[in-house]
Amino acid sequence: MKRLLWLDVAKGLAILIVIYFHFFRTYFEHGVLPPPDWSHFSAGLISALRLTWFKLSGLGFHAVGVFIILSGWALMQSTARRADKGVLSWSQWYRARLLRLYPMYWVAHLVYLISPFTARFEKIDGRFILSLLGLRFVDITNNFYYLNAAWWYFTMLIQFYLIFPLLFRAARKLGPWPFLLLACAIGFLTRYWLLVVCQANGMWIQGGLAICRTAGVRPRDGNRDLEQPAAGACRTLSPRRLWFVRRSDSLSGCPPVLPRPDQLHLVDLATGGCCFLVLVGLAGIIARLRPLAKVIGVVGSFSYGIYLIHHPYVIWLGLRIREQPIWMFLLITLATLAVISAWGILLERAINDLVTRLSRTGTKPAPGAS
Repeated sequence: MKRLLWLDVAKGLAILIVIYFHFFRTYFEHGVLPPPDWSHFSAGLISALRLTWFKLSGLGFHAVGVFIILSGWALMQSTARRADKGVLSWSQWYRARLLRLYPMYWVAHLVYLISPFTARFEKIDGRFILSLLGLRFVDITNNFYYLNAAWWYFTMLIQFYLIFPLLFRAARKLGPWPFLLLACAIGFLTRYWLLVVCQANGMWIQGGLAICRTAGVRPRDGNRDLEQPAAGACRTLSPRRLWFVRRSDSLSGCPPVLPRPDQLHLVDLATGGCCFLVLVGLAGIIARLRPLAKVIGVVGSFSYGIYLIHHPYVIWLGLRIREQPIWMFLLITLATLAVISAWGILLERAINDLVTRLSRTGTKPAPGAS
């Protein structure tokens, strides 16, 4: 499928925002904004800008949801095109997906082990093998965030790829809107069953069980957000407050009743939807600025590799610049985004080229293959 520039730009913006968000969270984890000063115009302007920056930075986790939606849409479109042409082979599809995912994921582990300037808080032990396999949901409490907290995303990906043929056939048969409603219903009901009935660890909701992400809501662990907020097509509720069914102490059998309005958290749905529209709209505008669009589009094309390697670097650097003023943090952020993006692009391009050469060695192209 021919690459769509606006789509690559949107993915590039999303991954840059994710990196920035993790950098910001590390830098400002224990920081406190100075009290606003509205005594005169210039002081009030600075206070307003500071507060706006802080609030907008806190919305950065929504970029994960945007990124997942865009990636899923692109995968569905490319698969549908192949199916329409009658050249879709699920065995080849899985082979291509595994070759796309695992080599770069393994290289990210190697980079973590040998690179300087990376945050290392855990020792290398038997969990390393499970991490290499992507089975971070095994003993999820100890493995989900092992070594690199951002790698939970890989666990979710391999599960979604495993069930993708089922999702693809359902979407083709039902159509977009019925499929969306069904996916949201399954996701929300699964979340309810895990969180309310089973009282399961919130990591299962975040990505330990991928089917929960068919209806994305922001997971919380008590009153604290988990390391990587969840995302998906319908970001609406906080799982600890996901009470589609509430238990009534006054009625035997605990029948379901309607949720209270303050427990619905529909603000997340509106905020996530607005962030998606803003980012995609911004991508459309940037796509008209060809030089800038090409740069950000390349970042989007290699966003997978950038995502896999960025987290230890921004944690390491963020911990060391906490004493810097905000204006210095923003300058360092620009340089950090550029360096990490270039490093991730270099790694993923090299790995993709190597895997392509090795996979083609001794293999005769199929008739009509491009």
